[in-house]
Amino acid sequence: MKQVTVYTTTTCPYCTLLKNFLDERGIPFKEVNLHQHPEAVDYVIRSTGQMGVPQTEINGRWVIGFDPQRIMQLLQQ
Repeated sequence: MKQVTVYTTTTCPYCTLLKNFLDERGIPFKEVNLHQHPEAVDYVIRSTGQMGVPQTEINGRWVIGFDPQRIMQLLQQ
């Protein structure tokens, strides 16, 4: 089973789209809301060099933004 972590913020509409996409497909994920867990912001920026959300980590590999095709590709590898 792949470990999926989605980094979000409270006001991000693409974060909601991504979470709905995963839920609709029955893909379990952990959500880390960066508003509620500001200590995780440094980890995300150091890992990806990006400040935007959503960012999804799948077994150590990153997807920036809402990119369903790339997410499914990583889940199937």
